[in-house]
Amino acid sequence: MTGRLIVLDVDSTLITAEVIELIAKRAGTEAEVAAVTDAAMRGEIDFAESLRQRVATLEGIPDTVFAEVLDEVRLTPGAENLVTTLQREGWTTALVSGGFVEVVAPLAARLGIERFRANSLEVADARLTGRTTGPVIDRAAKADALREFCAELGITPADAVAVGDGANDLDMMAAAGLGIAFNAKPVVQAQADVAINAERLDAVLEVLDSSSPR
Repeated sequence: MTGRLIVLDVDSTLITAEVIELIAKRAGTEAEVAAVTDAAMRGEIDFAESLRQRVATLEGIPDTVFAEVLDEVRLTPGAENLVTTLQREGWTTALVSGGFVEVVAPLAARLGIERFRANSLEVADARLTGRTTGPVIDRAAKADALREFCAELGITPADAVAVGDGANDLDMMAAAGLGIAFNAKPVVQAQADVAINAERLDAVLEVLDSSSPR
């Protein structure tokens, strides 16, 4: 297949960590934030509310944290190969994240990805305020982003593939022609078209070779 779109979740999909937990570690609130993240990814708490609760714990952290976290973030094994292989074959790759654009944008640039969507952390006087700015990228917004990217490319959502691991990814996975769960929560694996449990993200290539969007 050529000329298709693949939309990847970022935290715990494209990268091995949850960025908000890396930031929270520096605020001493990592355990609290991780517990809320897990509940949200299992679908037990509304994502927008979970984001509000978690971001509130980050108030006062210097904005130098973004560079520190970028240095700490690691791509999931096989992620770079997945992206470069698909780009070489004519695919468009996009990132849609419930995480933060301050980290997602540099990651996208590193991988040659032009389309991305993520939340933005509010900063005042060089410190995080404990709030986000702009629209919240929740599960509905992720699906909307996929549809917008499709419209820009002149294709239908049936021509798109979505890959994610949490409940926040379910709407975009349902909107896409092929929804792939990668090392995902049980609720996501149950609803995905295909579930992959593997160490390497480029295992997605095998699924794409054997599947076509509906």
